[in-house]
Amino acid sequence: MLPNGNVLAVDAYVFQYDATGMNSELYDPSTGAWASAGSTGVQLWDSAAACGGSNKASFEVGPAVLRPDGTVFATGANKCGAGHTAIYNTHTGTWTAGPDFPGRLDVADGPAALETSGNVIVMTSPGIFRKGSVFIEWDGSSLTEIAGPPNARRDSSFYGHFLELPTGQLMFTDFSSDVEVFTPSGTYNPAWQPTVAGAPSTVTRGNSYLISGTQFNGLSQGAAYGDDFQDATNYPLLRIVNDATGHVFYCRTHHHSTMAVATGSKKVSTHFDVPVDVETGPSQLFVVANGIPSAAFPLTVH
Repeated sequence: MLPNGNVLAVDAYVFQYDATGMNSELYDPSTGAWASAGSTGVQLWDSAAACGGSNKASFEVGPAVLRPDGTVFATGANKCGAGHTAIYNTHTGTWTAGPDFPGRLDVADGPAALETSGNVIVMTSPGIFRKGSVFIEWDGSSLTEIAGPPNARRDSSFYGHFLELPTGQLMFTDFSSDVEVFTPSGTYNPAWQPTVAGAPSTVTRGNSYLISGTQFNGLSQGAAYGDDFQDATNYPLLRIVNDATGHVFYCRTHHHSTMAVATGSKKVSTHFDVPVDVETGPSQLFVVANGIPSAAFPLTVH
């Protein structure tokens, strides 16, 4: 999902094999129409064109993540060598080739996630569906290998899934009973925070209320996957922290005014239900989008 509301897709040429195909497309929900977004510049889907062609192609593609600077970092699969990456600039509507993954790493299905710093973490494999995954971080200009979870060497990229937590951490699962939490380094730009413009100063347990402000859905859908599993979190979370105990309570949010990302100064809103077991008394309310909290809003709970 792009800041203008359109949806960007990379063609994988399933059932219409094209050894040189590199097209991307934009879907406009307001018109229900598709249009070409141009060539990605490098092939992001696995055509196996240089090592077997259509009979060997997996047709897989890696995840793509929108960053706060308005660029989309898109990753690729490649049976014949290193996976390619490409960057789509939402301001200019153009693609440029990014750096290839080191060695023979690629992403034939696999997860990526936006860190609160604006960097992107992606899980790669040493070849299509092979085990021995390696975790790579994109900072907007270069790729850097970072430490992976304990099972990394026994996983292929398609085993992994990321979920962005309201703490700014990333939850990782790999179809095993082991669940890992990654704490990224760095922090967010204050301009990326949600802001609260209108909210009740007093709430009662068990009741529902309206809250309004800006950037409630964050600047991105957050986490992504290759082509068949998604953990998008472009919706507001709301937490109440009791002043006396420091205990944290989360409210269910619903009936969001929009699911759009990077809404800037546009006023947005959501409803929230105050839990029946929240502690009473003076508290602080926060709206959280993809791990980035708003400034504290004073609140009294009855």
